[in-house]
Amino acid sequence: MVDKATYIRNRRRHWDSVAREAGIGPSWGASYHRRLAEIFRHLVLPGQRVIEIGCGCGDLLAAVEPAFGVGIDFSGETIRLAAAKHPELFFVQMDAHDLAIRGEFDVIILSDLVNDLWDVQEAFQRLADISHANTRVIINCYSRLWELPLALTEWLGLAKPTLYQNWLTVQDLTHLLRLTDFQVIRHCSEVLFPLPVPGLEPVFNRFVVKLWPFNLLALTNVMIAKPVKADCVKDSEATVSVVVPARNEAGNIRDIFERVPSMGRWVELVFVEGGSTDDTYATVEAMMEAFPDRRCRLLRQHGQGKGDAVRLGFSEARGDVLMILDADLTVPPEDLPRFFDALTSGKGEFINGVRLIYPMEDHAMRFFNLIGNKLFSLCFSWLLGQAVKDTLCGTKVLWASHYRLIAANRSYFGSLDPFGDFDLILGAARLNLDILDLPIRYRERTYGATNIKRWRHGWLLLKMSAVAALRIKFI
Repeated sequence: MVDKATYIRNRRRHWDSVAREAGIGPSWGASYHRRLAEIFRHLVLPGQRVIEIGCGCGDLLAAVEPAFGVGIDFSGETIRLAAAKHPELFFVQMDAHDLAIRGEFDVIILSDLVNDLWDVQEAFQRLADISHANTRVIINCYSRLWELPLALTEWLGLAKPTLYQNWLTVQDLTHLLRLTDFQVIRHCSEVLFPLPVPGLEPVFNRFVVKLWPFNLLALTNVMIAKPVKADCVKDSEATVSVVVPARNEAGNIRDIFERVPSMGRWVELVFVEGGSTDDTYATVEAMMEAFPDRRCRLLRQHGQGKGDAVRLGFSEARGDVLMILDADLTVPPEDLPRFFDALTSGKGEFINGVRLIYPMEDHAMRFFNLIGNKLFSLCFSWLLGQAVKDTLCGTKVLWASHYRLIAANRSYFGSLDPFGDFDLILGAARLNLDILDLPIRYRERTYGATNIKRWRHGWLLLKMSAVAALRIKFI
């Protein structure tokens, strides 16, 4: 039985040899690595601080276009090759078990590394020192189902040789991450056809591999995790902006002023009035005079739709935490502190209200609306790789800093969404935020009528599902 020092020395010697022979002979792995680069470019927004541990020749790190990129590898020959290929990046020879890098990174990549480590838990423990609250760790590793096919390609001389490997399942890695204070947000199976065959390669690797049972046969598993340590928890004394889109809701305005509770250091109400035919705007003005101790702002919407109102309210909000409260009060304002606590305690990074768990009041939601909501929740949970039980509950809560990133990347999904819910959910998924469902009791509207057009808006939801599929799932 070899010890740790011998194990690492043998592998360093092996990868030095592989680096010296780079470019010599055929390698069918090129197609696999091109596909990995496409996947990671989707998962990592450009312009971030990125470190890749086990960086090889640096191609993957370069592909994600970091503002500041650092590559770590224990093979000196590999590091020299990487530095020559990518002079815009920084490369350091270092063992993952003895990681000693100053600074924190937005993204930590471990691509096809855990298979080769002596002690995966020890390597994961080192990651805490270079993480901050919003760091994302992205790992991919071979599936054990491919152990024999990969050995065959090596025997035939079609792939670079490897030494004996760790074969870790998604569950194995999930437990190892938990042991080192990281939590898996989501995972996916990728690459079903790692051969450069035009026509077949993109169909199998973009579409077929996402479908059951073909996903069980994928070559590699990709996992996204976040740190869960005490110093990653946000400040419970954060300030709060409650954005209230209000169109023809005059009868509910006083209740909103009276019932929205205190949270954090202070709470501001941001009303966005959207072309009402009743006296909603004047009623808000009157309540601002009647409740002078309330922090309150009143904006007049010039666009159309709740989504436009939410975007206006969020852009003008001054709080650290952003909340949406529908002015119809079908979600009780008294529930908002539960959303605040879930966010500020670090239990989730995007808190999504769910109306479909507790029984509703008799006329709170029409039957076909209920069926549609359940179907779309199943669809979006599959598309996002995270459970989202209710996509259209009006109450959603997130950090303002995360919203600014969502807004900056909004063009990725286009502007189909009139509700604002999908703009936020898809944006949160794009940022790899941890989405947490929070059940509420959905109440019957007591004033006014709903602005939802069941069939017209249902058709829009179908189109948004198609956009999400192409932008999130079938990348």
